[in-house]
Amino acid sequence: MTVNDPTDTALAVIASILDHPEPHHEPEAAPVVADEKPLVPEMVDASGYQKVGPGPMDAIRFKWVVRHDANDEYYVDETIGENSTPIVSGPMTADAAIRFVDDRSSDAHQRFEQFRNEINGRAATYMMHHDNDEL
Repeated sequence: MTVNDPTDTALAVIASILDHPEPHHEPEAAPVVADEKPLVPEMVDASGYQKVGPGPMDAIRFKWVVRHDANDEYYVDETIGENSTPIVSGPMTADAAIRFVDDRSSDAHQRFEQFRNEINGRAATYMMHHDNDEL
């Protein structure tokens, strides 16, 4: 992890609001999320393959989408929230693009869990210290 990694910053924000998630709203359409299982080799076109990162709010959730261009090259658009400018990675092969999305998603989920555990640990420590103050 680097100090200026925007992924770390966004995941820290997500983890910090777990105790105060925004009210649940029914989504207009269910988001398309690929299985965590590896793709079957029969998949011919990776275009449109996507995953959505962890977190309680759409506004700060990561999304990775594979797109295909006219030169038979694949790119991955990585966004945070609905209206952000994508960070584009590529060109790459279809298999490499799928692997890239899977790796980024897996990494984001692992970091999110790490931040969440860290925050939960701090909350528990805070509660222990303040519970003792009341005695």
